[in-house]
Amino acid sequence: MTKRVVLLRAVNVGGARLPMAQLREVAERLGARDVSTFIASGNLLCDVDDHEEFDRALEQALQERFGFFREAISRSPEELREALAAHPFEIDTETKANHVYFLLRPPAPEQVEALLAKGLPDALAVIGRDLHIRYAEGVANTKLTPAFILKTLGSHGTGRNLNTVEKLTELAHE
Repeated sequence: MTKRVVLLRAVNVGGARLPMAQLREVAERLGARDVSTFIASGNLLCDVDDHEEFDRALEQALQERFGFFREAISRSPEELREALAAHPFEIDTETKANHVYFLLRPPAPEQVEALLAKGLPDALAVIGRDLHIRYAEGVANTKLTPAFILKTLGSHGTGRNLNTVEKLTELAHE
């Protein structure tokens, strides 16, 4: 079994209510071990045999139980650590302005070029399967929405601020 940090897109916002105790229960029924969650925004830490199989099974199980589909995007603890180390933007006291948007698939070079050519005020960099963002005017005021990212980069994803990524990395190594 390998440790995974599973990030669910858009839970406990917009009517997609997912109690973390029930998320842990579903994960355990699917065979995950050493299951825990961090804050109520769809951050699951667990050990699984095959993370791709588990991620897809989790998506299906949550849809069947709660009636909504949300992508499960998982990373190893090392991949989280690498994403933090690769973050290319200045980190000052406004750490919440810095995010990593974890993508299901890496975008093609022409998709990255199209995103960067949009002229958004936010600082952006795509490194592998991760979109690094420094929001110019905060998350609430950006045009860089999940729908915009999906349309431009061709992949669903989910973002976490660097504080959350750091904490998940710590928890995954405990």
